Amino acid sequence: MDDLVNIKNIKNLVKSSVNIEELRELIDAIDLSLISMINQRLNVAVQIGAIKATEGRHVLDKAREVKVINRLIELNEGPLTKDLLIKIFTDIISEARNVQSPVKVAYLGPEATYTHMAAMNCFGRSTKFISQSSIKDVFTEVEKKICDYGVVPVENSIEGSVNYTLDLFFESSLKICSEKYQPISHDLLSLTGKINNIKEIYSHPQSFGQCRKWLGKYCPDVKQIECSSNSKAAQMAKAYEGRAAIASSEAGKLYGLKVVASGIEDYLKNTTRFLVIGRDKTSPTGCDKTSVMFVTHHVPGALYKVLAPVADAGINMEKLESRPAKYENWNYFFFIDLHGHIMDPIVKETINKMKNQCRYLKILGAYPSTG
Repeated sequence: MDDLVNIKNIKNLVKSSVNIEELRELIDAIDLSLISMINQRLNVAVQIGAIKATEGRHVLDKAREVKVINRLIELNEGPLTKDLLIKIFTDIISEARNVQSPVKVAYLGPEATYTHMAAMNCFGRSTKFISQSSIKDVFTEVEKKICDYGVVPVENSIEGSVNYTLDLFFESSLKICSEKYQPISHDLLSLTGKINNIKEIYSHPQSFGQCRKWLGKYCPDVKQIECSSNSKAAQMAKAYEGRAAIASSEAGKLYGLKVVASGIEDYLKNTTRFLVIGRDKTSPTGCDKTSVMFVTHHVPGALYKVLAPVADAGINMEKLESRPAKYENWNYFFFIDLHGHIMDPIVKETINKMKNQCRYLKILGAYPSTG
């Protein structure tokens, strides 16, 4: 059998193989073909990287990556699942990015937090990830160009917005380059894996809120102790047998904890939206969001006047959030997500009309929509 298998002939080869040895030989040949093709892809990526460097373009091109993944999803005939396809090609694209120029990504740590998991799912596991102790530190590392990008949580489907992330956008010149919706599933973890041994449960306060019903039913008298992150909770649970942690299965593997119970969140569709922050301007993909921050005049009907152009243009507004302005009492910043890209004429015109009604308006970024 040839070392490199012609893709068009694979189905015929499978049908003609009559025993397990022949089929395994075919798998070996396919594997060799896969390695050869992946290495060829990386060599092409090196050439693309050289052109990008000459033209001063960013290594990360999220719009292009989204188009590549979506095209592969459409072409996939199975039995490869959509989720596995995305995971495999996210890592292949990540490695292609690294051979062009290594990318460093800051994230709200420590390791095995949901932010870390979202960062890996967005950039691929071969990327250099650097843990930070606060959301502010993530912004700072990217602003100082120590890291190329940062990943921060911005809202949860159950608990609402992460206000501190929103507040930091007022001070920062960084842009939103991408978003990632990460399903959140909580496990109760301990050294023994036995619920009767648990005297204390450690967790981030938001996770306690997301598991309130389960804890009330199965651990009503167990002391709850808040931590800065669920990974920190897993570290605390590792110290004594009487402790447990609410954390991800990834954290359980990292810290050598056993599962007491899986999926203890009260709502199965619990999802957190994460933002990738950086300095890039992302090209349109045809399915995008534009995020805007603005301050209205302090007069009756001001918010209505600012948002009227959005309604008149028939643009879908996916989010509206307010935060107190730090510099002036009883005044507010508003955050909105508009469907469409700032380079779309109708979106650009609408935002210009909004700006005329505002004391202050800032475009936070235009990026591929994944929600």
